[in-house]
Amino acid sequence: MTRGKQKIDAQKRNAEKNQKAKGSQLEARAVALKVTCPICKAQLANEKQLGDHYGSKHPKETPPAVSS
Repeated sequence: MTRGKQKIDAQKRNAEKNQKAKGSQLEARAVALKVTCPICKAQLANEKQLGDHYGSKHPKETPPAVSS
């Protein structure tokens, strides 16, 4: 019977470990995304991503000046 109890305990531990995190990541996402594309309103993390975004999504437009 020892093996049966160990198996049940292991299943409980695995279930707890594999549980999804509670709560939403919207707040963390909002903090990380600080730059917004003025054309399509896409939110990006930094100016470098904005430059890459302009190159792929708005190739005929000139990217805004980097504010440093």
